[in-house]
Amino acid sequence: MSTAASSGSTPASPEPQKPVEQPEATTSAATQPTDDNYKVYRPPKASAPPPSATGDFPEDYFEPTAADLKVAQATLHARTVALQNAPLQTRVMREQKEKAKLERWPNTTIRVRFNDQTQLEKVFPSSSKIRAVYAFVRGSLREDVKPIKFILSQSPPLRDLKVSDAAVRDLTLAQLQLAPSSVLLLRFEDDALNHSNVPAPLAANVLEQAIDLPPPPSYDDKGKSSPLASSSSRTLASSSSQPAAAPGEKKVPKWLKLGKK
Repeated sequence: MSTAASSGSTPASPEPQKPVEQPEATTSAATQPTDDNYKVYRPPKASAPPPSATGDFPEDYFEPTAADLKVAQATLHARTVALQNAPLQTRVMREQKEKAKLERWPNTTIRVRFNDQTQLEKVFPSSSKIRAVYAFVRGSLREDVKPIKFILSQSPPLRDLKVSDAAVRDLTLAQLQLAPSSVLLLRFEDDALNHSNVPAPLAANVLEQAIDLPPPPSYDDKGKSSPLASSSSRTLASSSSQPAAAPGEKKVPKWLKLGKK
């Protein structure tokens, strides 16, 4: 009896409450852009739909013109010469060159272009690695697209900037010749996302900040004269200031005149 009474008088201790689990959205939010120091540009508006809206590009669209080949050849030659001369530079010379480049361009503007012409822009320190650009782009994608691998490249000529490439991942943006600004093309491993009629798979909060792409500067203003026009006007003015030769008079070079004296 006494044992039962004592056990009945003792209040039962309350069970400890389990901590409330946070929703998974907080975990995914960490992968979203952590600041607003980026811009999103909508695809440029055109009066006529692009060829890819009704079908694939024609085969001749991908054939480079003579001007494209000339620019690509010049760029490739410059890179080849730079690689050939690189062993001749001492470590101190390379460090001084890199330091001068960072002082001149401390920041690098990277604009990533999707296949539908949507562009994602952010400013990075020129000392950053290419993995920082990959992390920013991946954090801007939709949740269902984030697991899909993609490659950032530069063209022309086509150059893949893969993080798995040891010659790329250990270099800064300045060393990759991306400073002060560069446009990178994005290519998914899932080819279904690479069509130009597929909207850029960006997160909803990123697309909400999209703005129109600023128009390129116009050089057709009447109030502004082009450098070519100004140089030609100076040439005309200088030629008009010189005395005209009399008709029938032969022009004699100045050095011949001096020799006749």
